[in-house]
Amino acid sequence: MTRTKTRSLRDTIHLSASEMAGALKAGDLSAEEVVDVHIDHIQKVNPALNAVVIPLFDEARAQARMADEVRARGEPLGALYGVPVTIKEQYKVRGTQTTLGATNKIGNVYDDEGPLVTELRAEGAIILGKTNIVQTLLGHESDNRVYGRSNNPWDLGRTPGGSSGGDAAIVAAGGAPLALASDLGGSIRIPSLCCGVHGFKPTTGRLTNDDFPGELLGYGQEAILPQPGPIARTVADLALAMAVFARTSMNATCDNVPPVPWTDPTTISIKGMRIGYYTDNGLLSASPALRRAVEEGAEALRSMGAETVPVDAPDPFEAMRIFLGVMTAGGVAQMKSLLGAEKPIPQIAAAVKGMGTPRLVLAMVARLMAARGQHHNARVIGNMGALKTADYWHLVEARTDYRISFQRALDAAGLDAVICPPHAVPAVTHGASEHLFPAVSYAFTYNVLGAPAGVVSTTRVRPGEESDRDVGKDIADRTAQQVEQGSAGLPVGVQVVARHWHDHVALAVMEALEAHFRKKEEYPLQPDFPINI
Repeated sequence: MTRTKTRSLRDTIHLSASEMAGALKAGDLSAEEVVDVHIDHIQKVNPALNAVVIPLFDEARAQARMADEVRARGEPLGALYGVPVTIKEQYKVRGTQTTLGATNKIGNVYDDEGPLVTELRAEGAIILGKTNIVQTLLGHESDNRVYGRSNNPWDLGRTPGGSSGGDAAIVAAGGAPLALASDLGGSIRIPSLCCGVHGFKPTTGRLTNDDFPGELLGYGQEAILPQPGPIARTVADLALAMAVFARTSMNATCDNVPPVPWTDPTTISIKGMRIGYYTDNGLLSASPALRRAVEEGAEALRSMGAETVPVDAPDPFEAMRIFLGVMTAGGVAQMKSLLGAEKPIPQIAAAVKGMGTPRLVLAMVARLMAARGQHHNARVIGNMGALKTADYWHLVEARTDYRISFQRALDAAGLDAVICPPHAVPAVTHGASEHLFPAVSYAFTYNVLGAPAGVVSTTRVRPGEESDRDVGKDIADRTAQQVEQGSAGLPVGVQVVARHWHDHVALAVMEALEAHFRKKEEYPLQPDFPINI
């Protein structure tokens, strides 16, 4: 085996998955040494990050040796041949436990794997381990009593986001170029924003959920479905991963995913597209850096031949009503089954309590909080609680009407895509998410709508632009301002949304934005990624 003189082995942690696979297939690198260097790097950074919580290093080394033997025999090599990947803890990987961060489920080991993990292996990917999450998956930090708290590689005092925070943190830190994550209310996009990487949530129903053991947290509802998706350091790697994952849907799956063929986003031209943009959804204002990133993104797309027009955000109040209503309609029984006697962590304690409180009581509490100036929390509490069957059906109807209204708005404006902030603030300080649910409205709106949405990391918070927020009594506003303080240098990104089943259009716009922002000095993904440890 020969290796190009311009590349040291240590440099491989900065390669994209696509570049890595190419070098491995060409014989410039061996799978064994690529896996070894990534394991060594994880062992260096993980004590500070706590991102990889179930290491599979021995298995990965054995798979790497087998991969090298396959190449030596001249056998066909998969699209991800020899590429190290991580898997979110919620997914089944044979011989490992899946707990969703609940101590009640420690030792809950699965010996089978789902279609997505199976396809990753078939394409030659090598699984390094499983990554950390938030307890119950219902939060946007990554913290639980099974594995502990994950930290952000840009600032250890801040969260990498959730619930796929472990995946985003280790990809950002160079421990793997690609990860399998999932998104129910922003769980891919928010960690990508926080950690300065890219993430993609496909159209609802494009990818199977058969990798997730539904008995752990199976609400039995299909009004708002989680979607598996990739996290990576380049948009090209997101597209590569989606091409691999989409193959699982070309045959029958247990959850009846329609066989929609995958379209290569590189075949799509930005020129001639009509793209809408907004910087404020009217619920909780976005930070100055996030607004700037969207405005600069719109200007960049114009320079590439797209037409960009300001648009109104989809109604975030209706999105919140539907999202919270669907997520809590079944009451607290499923949550109790998962947690057992364990108490929820503080970041999600109020949400769990709300699930088990009668709606009439919640309505009274909401009115009291609104009278005291806590308008954001009043809206959250007022939309939670168990529902009767007829009321739940009305909520599903409202979700369908909301999606129809969105599609009609796109049609009326002639839009191919929309760009906007993915969250109201950059990476939050540990524990602050307890009071920042409204900040997630930029993300969960597109889970309710079911549209494909991705986050492309674009720039950083500049000194002096941390906050211009006018706050009063409301704890969400005050918490947002506190999070913004000291945020200079943190990565920010732009969310790109496309029409249903036009995932390739979203990725094409993301790739165009990536190309523009890569030329900027503030672009987060420099070769020597700054890890503050």
